[in-house]
Amino acid sequence: MITTNVETVPGRTIVEHYGIVQGSTIRAKHIGRDLAAGLKNLVGGELRGYTELLQEARDEAYNRMVEQAEELGGNAIVNVRFATSSVASGASEILCYGTAVRIQ
Repeated sequence: MITTNVETVPGRTIVEHYGIVQGSTIRAKHIGRDLAAGLKNLVGGELRGYTELLQEARDEAYNRMVEQAEELGGNAIVNVRFATSSVASGASEILCYGTAVRIQ
């Protein structure tokens, strides 16, 4: 599956549009990560636990989007974007979306 954040795939022709595809996941903070983050806030630096949590969430949302595009018959997704929203205290949704297409 070819994915791109622009509206075309350079050097390829879009022959069919399948519409918007999306994948999402909702993740909550983990008490262990919260404790480590609290300590890290005292001394500064990257909050690796949260970095890993968000990377896992982005990967899961992306993979779900790709699966949906494959089910529709697409072989590429254009205009790929990520969005994040808070859905509850300590929980966030990661959304990945784009347009499924068939390219030559």
